[in-house]
Amino acid sequence: MVNKNIVALGFVSFFTDMASAMVTSILPIFIVYTLDQGVDKLGYVVAIATFVSYAFRILFGYLSDRLQVVKPFVVTGYLVSALTKPLLALADTWQQVALLRGTERMGKAIRAATKDSLISAYSEGKSGRSFGFHKMMDVAGEMSGALIAFAALYWLGKGESVFRELFAWTLVPGILAVLIVLFFVRDVPYRNKKRSESFDWQADKGLLPLLFLYFGFVFFLFNDSFFLVSAKEAGYSVATIPLLMVLYNFVQTLLSYFFGIQIDRTSPRAVLGVAMLFGLGAMGALYCQQVIVGFVLLGIFTVAGLNAVRACISDEAVNKGTVYGIFYGGVALFGAAGATVIGLIWKRYGESDAILFSMAGLATLLLMYLLYLWGNFRTSKRVQH
Repeated sequence: MVNKNIVALGFVSFFTDMASAMVTSILPIFIVYTLDQGVDKLGYVVAIATFVSYAFRILFGYLSDRLQVVKPFVVTGYLVSALTKPLLALADTWQQVALLRGTERMGKAIRAATKDSLISAYSEGKSGRSFGFHKMMDVAGEMSGALIAFAALYWLGKGESVFRELFAWTLVPGILAVLIVLFFVRDVPYRNKKRSESFDWQADKGLLPLLFLYFGFVFFLFNDSFFLVSAKEAGYSVATIPLLMVLYNFVQTLLSYFFGIQIDRTSPRAVLGVAMLFGLGAMGALYCQQVIVGFVLLGIFTVAGLNAVRACISDEAVNKGTVYGIFYGGVALFGAAGATVIGLIWKRYGESDAILFSMAGLATLLLMYLLYLWGNFRTSKRVQH
């Protein structure tokens, strides 16, 4: 059984990500086609939002460990996100969208590392299952939000006013999430350290190679926003594009708990290697204009890879909040840089060259990761003998 606090956090994520998907499933189309700002501007918006969302997780993860404070960060983060998303209804330029997305993602930064610390504290030795359940609820919310966006565009039309109304209505699920985390999730104090103790940085350095290989994958892999624009370029209508996000999130919902079980049965590192293979396959499908297959494979990479890294940190890290912060901070830097570079390559040389650039980088990193796993395997065999 999953701890009731993790169940409550699952519903918090469900409603928060419902609101997020009501935005993200249409925002790339809103920026590129409604506001007529171009794919390069979409890359800037994605880069800014990604950087803010992840970079500041280092700070708040550190503060959580240092001050031994968890739930207040979680509540504050969800509140900031809930109040900021609806303001996108007033945006008229890509700069305004970037500012609002950055502010909303700051809420994500405040809560993310501390939320993972809460899940880890209540996982009762089953971190794979706990993170698998939470991610399942997370992406189920995203799938619901994308369905709401599809229904609105299908029944109400594809005009600018419908986009803006969808942004405004995100306030409802956002506030529901805040109320659940405020009243139904218990805080958990840190019991393993005194506040005055310094961090043992050396204890967690063994995780760095794995983290940096994952960061490289984040750099080269297309963000889901670029997948949506690829779908539009391939001929999918504006009304049906949210259904691709439904598919993307359905795959994650279906497989999240399954991969959580596999993480506990095998190892997080093995599952991460499988995830990377699916990530490369997603880009190959996009190059062959198999958009639906691409979204399916991207969903598998996302859910398996993220759960694997989070479980690995939960199982092995000493300073969990800080390492989660470093993890999300690295995703910020590499994700923001990757979105900027891919957006510029796409703008100057075209979609095909951007995909080839991505595939070349991903294939190299997958080979490096396999060599890394082989090196760890040989080392463990020597130690056993």
